[in-house]
Amino acid sequence: MMDNVSSSGFALAADGLMPCEEMLEVINKSKKMQIALPRESFADENRVALAPHAVGFLVNQGHDVIIEKGAGERARFDDAKYVAEGARISTNRAELYSSEVIVKVLPPTFEELDMMPGKQVLFSSYDIHSQDCRYIQKLLEKKITAVSFEYYKDKRADEYPIAQSISEISGSTAVMIAAEYLSNEHGGKGEMLGGVSGISPTEVVILGAGTAGESAARTAMGLGATVKVFDLSITKLRAMQEHLGQRFFTSVLQQRVLLKALRTADVVIGALYENNDRHRDFIVMEDAVTQMKPRSVIVDLCMNQGGCFETSQRTSFANPVYYTAGVAHYCVPNIPSRVARTASYAVSNVLVQLLIELGEAGGINQLVRQHYGVRCGTYVFNGILVKECVASHFGIPFQDINLIMAAF
Repeated sequence: MMDNVSSSGFALAADGLMPCEEMLEVINKSKKMQIALPRESFADENRVALAPHAVGFLVNQGHDVIIEKGAGERARFDDAKYVAEGARISTNRAELYSSEVIVKVLPPTFEELDMMPGKQVLFSSYDIHSQDCRYIQKLLEKKITAVSFEYYKDKRADEYPIAQSISEISGSTAVMIAAEYLSNEHGGKGEMLGGVSGISPTEVVILGAGTAGESAARTAMGLGATVKVFDLSITKLRAMQEHLGQRFFTSVLQQRVLLKALRTADVVIGALYENNDRHRDFIVMEDAVTQMKPRSVIVDLCMNQGGCFETSQRTSFANPVYYTAGVAHYCVPNIPSRVARTASYAVSNVLVQLLIELGEAGGINQLVRQHYGVRCGTYVFNGILVKECVASHFGIPFQDINLIMAAF
């Protein structure tokens, strides 16, 4: 066989042409980024968006990760753990907020936004019900691309991995909180949440059969409590029973049936979320709360949406509980911060893979084009509002991100 190769990529042989391997140019689109992890400024926010092990993964990918001094302390991650994983510790906030990619649990404050030069990528929660239009306008002016934890979807499944993890933690933690405030130690009626032989079990009513409600039901039943779950969707109630593998009381939301359950309940957990609504009706009115047993406990997981109960008022970790009609109300919005280390791992495990994919894609524009879940999570793209629910909430115009990608 002859050695010479034709320009068409075929080798010349005695009996004709034979295909041969052709060397193609491989373009490496990956990009090394400067990623900043600032310290959370809100007093009740103890979580951190990236745990030390996640930072190690990013550094091994060649990225420059800057951690603000003390960023992980409230989640029990000291600076030395981040340094051991290859991160740089900085006290220069201007440097941090000038980074190409900024990662936070809570959205930046206006002061923090002012430090951002613009045209950067922001990964954080958004919490639409606690923001105002000025925040969106600031992102638009700075031409930021902002991706929300609440809206981000897994590209392999039609699920919200970060939001679901946080809801799962919220549901389980709500039951533990209720157990505390039933005890004598916290001024409760001196009962153990659950049950023991020969004593009637605690009654726990859960509003909502989503991830948080299911997690609360699993934890409460594991402790031996009697559980009653209400939801607007019979499909969700059926799915919840299948997931938990046992039968328990479920009902669609009928006020007469709910009121009867509230009168005998020891604990009521509000976990009925309503997505994207500008107005939310209370599930339980004040009159129903006044009919509950003295020193029973309400834990409202929906404070970021205004609450499930008419008697709910936002509280803080410093003063988490108040009594209305003799009923304890625990209404702290960010309950997962009570277990900040676990919650940080939950966010970090999803976020680190997303950041690795961002680097491999070569930038946010390419990642948004390639990754359906990131498109779902993006609410501002290069200074353009692209999320319909945000636009509807504030009554401002938006552009469809899929149409932008088609023309990009």
